[in-house]
Amino acid sequence: MNKYLWRRIKYFLLALAGFLLALLVWGVIEPYSLDREVVTAEIPWLPQSWQGKKIAVVSDFQIGMWMANTRTIAQSIDQIIAERPAAALIAGDFVYKPGDSSTPELDQVIQLVRPLVAAQIPTYAVLGNHDYDAPTEAAGQQRATRIQQALESIGIRVLQNEAIVLPNTEQATENNRLYLVGIGAHLPKQSQPQQAIAQVSSTAARFVLMHNPASFAELPAGTAPIAVAGHTHGGQIRIPFLAEWSWMTLVEDQPSWSWLSQIRGDIVRVSGWIPGYGNAGNRLYINRGIGFSHLPIRFNCPPELTMFTLQAKT
Repeated sequence: MNKYLWRRIKYFLLALAGFLLALLVWGVIEPYSLDREVVTAEIPWLPQSWQGKKIAVVSDFQIGMWMANTRTIAQSIDQIIAERPAAALIAGDFVYKPGDSSTPELDQVIQLVRPLVAAQIPTYAVLGNHDYDAPTEAAGQQRATRIQQALESIGIRVLQNEAIVLPNTEQATENNRLYLVGIGAHLPKQSQPQQAIAQVSSTAARFVLMHNPASFAELPAGTAPIAVAGHTHGGQIRIPFLAEWSWMTLVEDQPSWSWLSQIRGDIVRVSGWIPGYGNAGNRLYINRGIGFSHLPIRFNCPPELTMFTLQAKT
């Protein structure tokens, strides 16, 4: 091999190594750069008193994961408080580490979310699969119960396949109600979407919250014109310009991602609006979450705070 060719190969390898190092560095930096997505939620039968109001959504804190980005979680909470939406929603997976004891992680969760309650922002949540993660089914249920009780002890309502009326500054008459429908965690078989949505009149405005997008497919046609989920982390490590390629879709276990096979179309998306999925008249938005799974890295997939602006659908 002549010296000229060897020099070119050496420069190429050095450039490649530098590029990969830059990607790694950015993958470690990006988790601490919160992305605020502003989304319009068109809701049929939305009362005039709710027109233009905002609902904030965050998900997947995953406290207990090594190098958990609690700083970004705190930043998202601070931003919600600064914007003062009509409600704040948390779409599950508060803790990450499996096991019977999650007391230190849960204490940290409560410390992080308590300011929402102190700021008198109505805050609601559903649980995710990690919130049930324990060696046995009974231990998992106990773990989830502890998380629910801890959240509700500070004033955060945890919804389990139920619908409630969101508080309004105006008197809650039948004509100005907006329902929040909260669906239980899918993987531990706590999800009962049809039972939850049946609690809402067919002509009442509603906003649906769940952790796993798989729950969305079970909602009857026209019952969830706006629904939001978490769970996917947006793919966590995504190849630019190739929305269907992400690290999370390659490493996650099949039961967790089985809903992907139901999406029609050429591009499989795991964040934002999910076209061609679910029954007619239903729309799902997936929040990218804040925490991690497996690796404390995000690339081309920053953590997300979604701010929905409510609009009446005509």
